Amino acid sequence: MTLVQLEYLVAVDTHRHFATAAEHCFVTQPTLSMQLQKLEEELGVQLFDRSRVPVRPTEIGKEIITQARIVLAESKKLQEIVHNQKQELSGELRIGVIPTLAPYLIPLFITGFMQKYPLVRVVVQELLTEQIVEKLNHELIDVGLLVTPLEDKSIRELPLFYESFVAYINPNHPLAKNETISASELDVEDMWVLNEGHCFRSQVLNICNRGGVARSEEGGYFDYKSGSLETLKRIVETQHGLTLLPELSVMEIADEKLKLVHPFQHPQPQREVSLAVHRSFLKKKLVEALKEEIIASVPAAIRERKKEQVITIKS
Repeated sequence: MTLVQLEYLVAVDTHRHFATAAEHCFVTQPTLSMQLQKLEEELGVQLFDRSRVPVRPTEIGKEIITQARIVLAESKKLQEIVHNQKQELSGELRIGVIPTLAPYLIPLFITGFMQKYPLVRVVVQELLTEQIVEKLNHELIDVGLLVTPLEDKSIRELPLFYESFVAYINPNHPLAKNETISASELDVEDMWVLNEGHCFRSQVLNICNRGGVARSEEGGYFDYKSGSLETLKRIVETQHGLTLLPELSVMEIADEKLKLVHPFQHPQPQREVSLAVHRSFLKKKLVEALKEEIIASVPAAIRERKKEQVITIKS
């Protein structure tokens, strides 16, 4: 049994296709298949059900693959020990970030981070929370930037800051006259929310405790499925109703639109923004440097805020 065979094993599990796995391992498919066959012969078990498309691991294969990932992670730690002795941080840092954070948080820290660590190649992907967790577990990204708690034992959460929710209200809405609002005043029948799959949608509905469809004051229904907070802002501005937004999304809003922003009464509902890594994660110095840069880059009012009323992702 070799580390190379374990790498091929994990690659097939990740991509569920022998040819694709071989391509990512920079070998030919016959070479990869032969090495996996040797591994199966040595262990005396079948690791994959090759009759299915895409290929899937057998029950015993799942257990062996889990252990193989641990072995490979531990072997990489040996390289990391040597790498960490170098004065400058370098290498690739693959970050997955949820869409309701990416456009507002990434610009705050990315320039400063790259100036401090010019030898680091940063690769950022916008992903939903479930995709980030899956890619962390399959070592396809190094760190996730998302909202917690996740309640996933395979993931380690590193809280960064607590961001308040605010209401964004059309001037003609009855609540627009209130300087602050409370969750009890919200009616989801007036509210625009994100598509299914966004954790922010779940948090908004948890604040309101129920769901619905936005209704126009002129009569009829306008049902719009959006994956963008910026689109929801435009709809509120030009149509009717309201939406809930994370605090960072309104930090640089135009002065003429500030009147649409209404904070909640205390205790304000918050979301916990964290870095997420796999339990056996590598690149610890890079992740720690990223954490420090993000915390330093957010506005002081957010950075210094204490945990009060964190809204969970689960309903």
